Amino acid sequence: MTIAGGVRRLTRGGRTLEQQEARAGLLLISPTLLITLVVVVAPLLWAVMLAFQDARLINIRRTGLFGNYTLENFTYVISEPGFWSALVNTLVYTTAGTALSIAIGLVAALALRAAFKGRTLVRASILVPYVAPVVAVAFLWEVMLNPQFGIVNTWLSEPIAFLTQARGSFLGLQVPVALLTVIAFEAWRYFPFAFLFILARLQALPGELEEAAVVDGATPTQRFRYVIMPQLWRVVALLAVLRFVFTFTKFDDVYLLTGGGAGTEVVSVRVYNFLTARDDIGASAAQAIVLAVVLVVFLAVYLRFFAGGERDQRSL
Repeated sequence: MTIAGGVRRLTRGGRTLEQQEARAGLLLISPTLLITLVVVVAPLLWAVMLAFQDARLINIRRTGLFGNYTLENFTYVISEPGFWSALVNTLVYTTAGTALSIAIGLVAALALRAAFKGRTLVRASILVPYVAPVVAVAFLWEVMLNPQFGIVNTWLSEPIAFLTQARGSFLGLQVPVALLTVIAFEAWRYFPFAFLFILARLQALPGELEEAAVVDGATPTQRFRYVIMPQLWRVVALLAVLRFVFTFTKFDDVYLLTGGGAGTEVVSVRVYNFLTARDDIGASAAQAIVLAVVLVVFLAVYLRFFAGGERDQRSL
């Protein structure tokens, strides 16, 4: 059959070759689609359904697709004391943890970029905080920061309860001690993630760019600002998005260190507390949906701003 100057071959059953390939492709990805539906989509829809019902552990069997839907769970979790402070803690924890982990990863990547003896061993050792079990490293930090026998407090003139003290005085200012400690743990544990991304991009940079800058008399600061960083912005932007998403929904790090106490309660910990301490499945699901909506809003604003910046650069 000739169409528009070309030949379209028909296969058995009257289908074209393109249709047969599309059918085969759909057949090949069907297992992945099925797993995604079962593991991701179905639980998500179930959680949304529970968020609009009065679902508790004692009556979970009576909930279903045709249950009584209401907005009371959302009203309850938003008006519950501690919601707004937990949301602020989540934003501070996420923003500071993301920025610090990327900054430390950038410094480490720049420091370990040049060749030296034992460089491979040093690079591998940097990955230890990221690959080590979170339970193990959280316990290590608890022991190190213990106000009675922790090694960190032996260096201080007065012991500080880093993980149980909500506020402390530093240079005449009241600072959130426990929250800052959790942020420091987040930055320490996940800076190797940024280190890997940034180091890979640095290794791909053409050496001629820096050589030309050196010939032109550029200082190390100028080379970093005008030669290296423009090549890293896309990687840093990607890292910012990934780390923001991962940290915003982080639960285990905060819960293992402080249990959400001492002013470190984040929204994900509230979801857990609604589910376990109060057996309120509907409120827990509603809190999780609120967390997801807030995250989507922040990501939409960020991505729109970043995409706008890219369009402006291309127009120039």
